[in-house]
Amino acid sequence: MDIVFDRRGEGPPLVLLHGIGHRRQGWSPVLDLLAAERDVIAVDLPGFGESPPLPDGTPYTLDSAIDVLAAAFADLGLDRPHIAGNSLGGLFALEAADRGLVSSATVLSPAGFFNAAELRYASSVLRASRLGARVPDAVLTRLARSPRRRAAMFGMIYGRPDLMDLEALTGDARAMRDAAGFEPTLRAGRATRFAGSCADVPVTIAWGTKDRLLLRSQAVRAQRRLPHARFVWLEGCGHVPMADDPPQVARVLLDGSAHPLLGARPETAAS
Repeated sequence: MDIVFDRRGEGPPLVLLHGIGHRRQGWSPVLDLLAAERDVIAVDLPGFGESPPLPDGTPYTLDSAIDVLAAAFADLGLDRPHIAGNSLGGLFALEAADRGLVSSATVLSPAGFFNAAELRYASSVLRASRLGARVPDAVLTRLARSPRRRAAMFGMIYGRPDLMDLEALTGDARAMRDAAGFEPTLRAGRATRFAGSCADVPVTIAWGTKDRLLLRSQAVRAQRRLPHARFVWLEGCGHVPMADDPPQVARVLLDGSAHPLLGARPETAAS
């Protein structure tokens, strides 16, 4: 299937995966910082952003997502690239790492470490956010102009919605409203947890200190599941941290993808 993506920069390839209801433009605040040192590919996952939904009858499962990613890597000529993901994209990135498809994984508040009650809570918040985005575009724009209403509408997702420009906020809201993959992904997530070990792949886990969607208890579980992973708290950041503190997030992503590509021949000093 066709996956819509943006690609820029030079260096080791780094694939970026967004979260549920989001879009590739969510990475825009850090894209230039990353592209200065990486060949960056930001994708719209199937059924989100501008990418078409999965074919009829194809479930929105981890297996389906990894099949799509593997095919996209092949189409783009990527041999075990570095990968980074936020939320749902973080879960997919970890799964790709566990299956040996990537050279490193850097994940920002990854999904897949919640218990049943935490999943119900997160699902309720996401559905409420989507419902709130179903107002006419003119009303959505007017609401987002008010600092108080902007915080009420977007504060569960972003740590600092006041730092985001109006077009980015309303575009994100429309992307969540229009995402064909939203409900099937949320339904599939009821039975989805990350159970891998990523034993042979460097992993960095970063979590916003102001994440109000996937809570600190899940960060603790992630550390226990992957004790060899590097863990970083993103100070002052919410669940989608890229716009909250672009330099901090970009540095975590660059550090996490600084490992040599798996299978690459080591460089030798010139004689």
